[in-house]
Amino acid sequence: LLRGVQRLNDEDCLFLSGCLKNKPVTGEQFTIRTHIGTFTSLHFECNRIRQPVEVWKRFCFSLQGNSSLLSLRLSGNKIGNRGTMYLAHMLQVNTGLQELELADSDLATQSVIALTIVLKSNRSLRSVDISRPLLFSHQEEWAVHCSEMLAMNSSLVELHLGKMGLTDAGMERLTAGLRFNHSLRYLDLRCNRVTRDGTQHLAGLLKENPSLQIIDLSSNRLEDEGAVYLSEAISWPGCGLKECSVNSNNIRTKGLLALTEAMKANTTLTHVYIWGNYLEEPAFRELMSGGRLLPERTDVSAYEVDGRVFLAEVFTKLRRRYYSYPAAGETTDSPVCTLQLHRT
Repeated sequence: LLRGVQRLNDEDCLFLSGCLKNKPVTGEQFTIRTHIGTFTSLHFECNRIRQPVEVWKRFCFSLQGNSSLLSLRLSGNKIGNRGTMYLAHMLQVNTGLQELELADSDLATQSVIALTIVLKSNRSLRSVDISRPLLFSHQEEWAVHCSEMLAMNSSLVELHLGKMGLTDAGMERLTAGLRFNHSLRYLDLRCNRVTRDGTQHLAGLLKENPSLQIIDLSSNRLEDEGAVYLSEAISWPGCGLKECSVNSNNIRTKGLLALTEAMKANTTLTHVYIWGNYLEEPAFRELMSGGRLLPERTDVSAYEVDGRVFLAEVFTKLRRRYYSYPAAGETTDSPVCTLQLHRT
């Protein structure tokens, strides 16, 4: 694990591309290869690429035949539309990559759609993050293609769609595809524009499909009505939800009490994060005092001053990742080695 290195430039990235090919290399490249070994994880976030088209073309070409790399994190690089197209083409050939992070990488509508199309047939990826793309269309075409992908894909277990501008209409499209999906466990929808209507579509999905275990709805617009819809789904027999975040959703006492009652009815849900709403102490007093909600599984703590009980934020958050490689029960022939190349 290499730490403390400065951001890489174009020449560094092109040189690294040669090391990613699963074939013997000579000269200086061979010396570096023998020192780092065959690595299974490449953390390449936030680097300084000035000519992205040629660099990402070479980089993706080198990954086509790579069978050892399992995790690739490229978030914070200005990959852009054309660079992502090369990535999509690489994913049509590469059958080893299991985790791909492309958050804040200047993805446009065309490249997001291209990735979802590839994921219809890709059977190796388990976790994908395409949060915060540059989407200027209000038609949410990407949601239509993502819905079709989710209906066909049977390998993804984790999908991050934060800061996508997702609306209630987009949520309706996504849930339509998720009704046919039984592999996804973690759905990240934070920082979107989902209101009570979109939450109603999600609640209907949770009643029908018990596969989803973790949902991040923080920083949306659920309000009390959305929280009530979500609570009804949580109370539904067979709901598989285990962890949920509804931080900063303008939820008041009515919605929080509904969540409280839902947790009484459903013992599967063990982690709830609610800070950033209009909190009043009675909403969670009974759950906390009765041991139903453990202190380390929420972001709210109660304290007493002069006989009055107040609530304070605890800095425990919904986990950011669900999938880890190799997955439980899986093994890899190569020693697990992470190459981290970004500014820390």
